[in-house]
Amino acid sequence: MTDFDPATFTSVDPKQFAQLVKSTPDDKLTEVMQSDLRDTVLKAVFGRMPSLFRADRAGSTNTVIHWTITGRPDGGADTYEIVIEDATCTVSETPQRDPKLTLTMGPVEFLKIVSGGANPVMMFMTGKLKAKGDLGLAANIANLFDIPKA
Repeated sequence: MTDFDPATFTSVDPKQFAQLVKSTPDDKLTEVMQSDLRDTVLKAVFGRMPSLFRADRAGSTNTVIHWTITGRPDGGADTYEIVIEDATCTVSETPQRDPKLTLTMGPVEFLKIVSGGANPVMMFMTGKLKAKGDLGLAANIANLFDIPKA
């Protein structure tokens, strides 16, 4: 599987997704995320987060995280809300709670982070990832999820 095809994205497991993102040139990822398939990709990625959540590592973590992915075709951004409380993870496309942390990034950076193909700390240091709020939480997010490695 070498062609990034969001139309069949829901049938791709997280490890295959990581391989796809790693093997797809940035310009192709940008093209996909600028198309009408963007919504399909975002819904699939965020829809999988609860199943990749590691409750055993969350401890007493109770928090709200907003993920803002810029670069929508209309110039806007999409924001998803992740709520971690009572050892569960829920995701909403309609943020309703005040976040403890807001992460803002472009669509290619988002795909690379959630597929394990980029170092979020380096992205933060170079300005490709913006974090507002609890930076300790930002540093710990990767530990709360089984992020596939390509």
